[in-house]
Amino acid sequence: MTEPRVLVVDDEKSMRELLAITLERQGYEVSVAEDGEVAIEAVRRDGFDVIITDLRMPNADGLQVLRAAKEHTPETVVIVITAVGSTETAVEAMKLGAYDYITKPFKLDEIHLIIRRALERKRLRDENLYLRKQLETQHRFDNIVGKSARMAEIFDTIRKIADSPSTVMVSGESGTGKELVARAIHFNSQRRTKPFVSVNCGAIPEALMESELFGHVKGAFTGAVANKVGLFSAAEAGTLFLDEITEIPTLLQVKLLRAIQEREVRRVGDTRDLKVDVRLIAASNRELEQAVSEGVLREDLFYRLNVIPIHLPPLRERREDIALLVAHFLQKFGRQLNKDVRGVTPEALAILERYHWPGNIRELENVLERAIVLGGGEVLGADALPESVRRERPMKALEVELPEDGMDLEATLDALERRYLQRALDRSGGVQTKAAELLRMTFRQFRYKLQKHNMARRGTAVEE
Repeated sequence: MTEPRVLVVDDEKSMRELLAITLERQGYEVSVAEDGEVAIEAVRRDGFDVIITDLRMPNADGLQVLRAAKEHTPETVVIVITAVGSTETAVEAMKLGAYDYITKPFKLDEIHLIIRRALERKRLRDENLYLRKQLETQHRFDNIVGKSARMAEIFDTIRKIADSPSTVMVSGESGTGKELVARAIHFNSQRRTKPFVSVNCGAIPEALMESELFGHVKGAFTGAVANKVGLFSAAEAGTLFLDEITEIPTLLQVKLLRAIQEREVRRVGDTRDLKVDVRLIAASNRELEQAVSEGVLREDLFYRLNVIPIHLPPLRERREDIALLVAHFLQKFGRQLNKDVRGVTPEALAILERYHWPGNIRELENVLERAIVLGGGEVLGADALPESVRRERPMKALEVELPEDGMDLEATLDALERRYLQRALDRSGGVQTKAAELLRMTFRQFRYKLQKHNMARRGTAVEE
């Protein structure tokens, strides 16, 4: 790392030499100028991080040096030195862009502190500009931010498959940006001017899911007072994104498979098939192979959906992207909340890069929005972050023992799973939806587990 370059401008030789000697001892690379004209020539010829200039000098004064610096290198920090009684000129210098002023006589420690603060502010500003430039060029893809090798591979895959009609299966933990990938595929394809329809399958009641996906005709069932267009038809010539695909009931998966294969759907209560032209993208936060083995996802549907798989890594496995994501969200929320937040301190960034982010990018986004709303400065410090992030405790290691004669691992894991299910039911008072939340499961996943362990029939759970 190169030493910061400082230009000292003063017509008093003793003052120039004193500042030059003390600043060199502090590790700065120092140049000197005996008047304003020499300083202006130096500014035009070389670049400086900091300029310390007296205001009153022959030939050209400090204000002229300041104007020249801001014209040629606007990022240069300028500190002006003024005599007692010249504060009006110092205020004018501040209006022209000077970082600060100091009044003679001054203590050397005082000017050292001002320089350190000025350089830290300049570093944060330069870093923020650099990150913004990266965000605007090669490190973003339709609001997907990243520069890591794994994200670069995903960007490349999106470009290659955008115009393909093949189905795509996006997997990854909650909060990793699966819908953003789906949108990127759609809006980089020839279908970009047509509808992008997104639906969370876990949010649709089972009884209504077939009608939501395929539509229904008037009189098909009680309450069907008019024809309804299904999501497949709503996405005609565009893209249909089915999030949490494993939440679709098994019986309905058969009809979904037929819709993909035949490119036609049949509305509930109808006798005719309707042709559809839809690019299908599915997503799940589950291990798909495990979902197939457990019977939650039909194997034939899995293979039909998994033509082009894209797996999004959790944020803890792409920590090199956190600085870019932080810059992205500061820019986003600064604009939305009308707050001028230029960056985070090195300490705060270190905390953000160390935290394990169980909620992934969505959690990081929420943390930064909170920090900006509650914070009051241009730079977010560590104290602006939630205590849960600042004081992360490592997960307690689970001690395991392997008997000498071995063990039945599958039976042991089944027993352990059953115990956790029962413990969650006990703590929630038998309310299945609350028990599912305790175990970070969807309600349907939790109910499947109960059926698997023959617990539902024993009355151990009560649906909310």
